[in-house]
Amino acid sequence: MSRTRVLFGLGLEPNLADVPRLLTHATACDAAGLDAVSISDHPNYADRVDAYAALGVILGATQRISGVANLTNIGIRSAPLLARTIAGLSALSDRRIIVGIGAGSLWDELARLGVTPRSPAESVQAMDETITVVRALTGGGPPVDFTGRFYQLRAADPSPEPTPPIWTGSQGPRSLAVTGRLADGWIPAHAADWRSSLVATSRPLIDQAAVTAGRDPSDIATVYNVGGQITDRAVPKPRDEDGQWIGGSADQWIDELTSAVLDYDAAGIFYLPVGQPESAIHRWMHEIVPEVRRAITEPSPNMAAPSARPQS
Repeated sequence: MSRTRVLFGLGLEPNLADVPRLLTHATACDAAGLDAVSISDHPNYADRVDAYAALGVILGATQRISGVANLTNIGIRSAPLLARTIAGLSALSDRRIIVGIGAGSLWDELARLGVTPRSPAESVQAMDETITVVRALTGGGPPVDFTGRFYQLRAADPSPEPTPPIWTGSQGPRSLAVTGRLADGWIPAHAADWRSSLVATSRPLIDQAAVTAGRDPSDIATVYNVGGQITDRAVPKPRDEDGQWIGGSADQWIDELTSAVLDYDAAGIFYLPVGQPESAIHRWMHEIVPEVRRAITEPSPNMAAPSARPQS
């Protein structure tokens, strides 16, 4: 099998002290033909650019690449305002926005900004309602009503902008079920990859919830964040003792990511180059991604050639 529509992206760090590098990487990704860039959303950190402010500037400075907050902190961002924000970004960028939504975390830090911490159950409910409200307030149609625990809508007008793809970073069984019922994509937590036990045990819960909701599980993409070094030479062990991918040569990356797509059905892969040199980012964009794209779209050399058409 092959999957021809796999998203390849780069995770960007929105540090205030390094804003020129942020924009340089984003425009380089756009020029190299990558599909998306992601921005972490941590409003509790004063030394970072706001994720949605960064996405607005990045989308304005690029032509083709999409942007996603990985993941939107819904502990501090209200669902109706989020819906309006992404509708505006969608309209301004020719619909190059993806919505990443998490249940919320770092409550002690958010409490310093006046946010009331939520219990795990409340966080899952808020994630459910956030996705529901975002869908209700995008895509056009008549005014909508909604009554939830955290949000209420009264004859609220949806934006005519289509609802962008919605990805979640769900972890526990209840939040995984929300993903199966409502989301378009799932980003496994803790940068767990396609060979991890976390993915092996979590993805079936998403699929089961999707089927129960009358959805096709294949409509929910699995999108991976992956880090690691990109070395000049092959390494003996590209995975650590716990089985976590830690990187290797470009050829080792290409082989591993090709397997991730063809054997494990990865639908998106974002490289997080934390602590890596500029050369790693360049090789990701110009060596690894193009070769993986080629490998997943070209027929395998082991496939039998088609028989000649019989003569009439």
